[in-house]
Amino acid sequence: MGVDAFYVEFADVWKKRITEIVSEGDNGERFEALIEGAEVMHLMNGETEIHSFVVELPEKVTEEDIQFLADEVLNVAKTADFPFVSLNNLYEKCQVIFTNEKEPEILGLDKAEGISAGAVFAPILEGWGGAGRKNGPLM
Repeated sequence: MGVDAFYVEFADVWKKRITEIVSEGDNGERFEALIEGAEVMHLMNGETEIHSFVVELPEKVTEEDIQFLADEVLNVAKTADFPFVSLNNLYEKCQVIFTNEKEPEILGLDKAEGISAGAVFAPILEGWGGAGRKNGPLM
């Protein structure tokens, strides 16, 4: 986005730069207010070579607000004279994903009460050897 950054800084740099760029326009205040509480993650798919910026918004953010954010980011992408992500001055494909849905944690410090990895994966594991299912490789 017109700034040099290390891979681990991409999410923070993207959030800062997109906010700066959109803030210059008419909708800057609304954009800043919505994205201020967002957590941005950067993921890189090594197989497809697509960078993903996942913007996790608070649950109170409405669908209309999410559409507004997406439209503003799309306007920047269409009008900017620089790519969102480039490596050695070559354009890199990227996508921006906005969500206000929180998935329950099944592991870690913020684990949702009553949910465990065993409970989540048990039906899958049982299905592998359950009755009525052919075990192809052994036939």
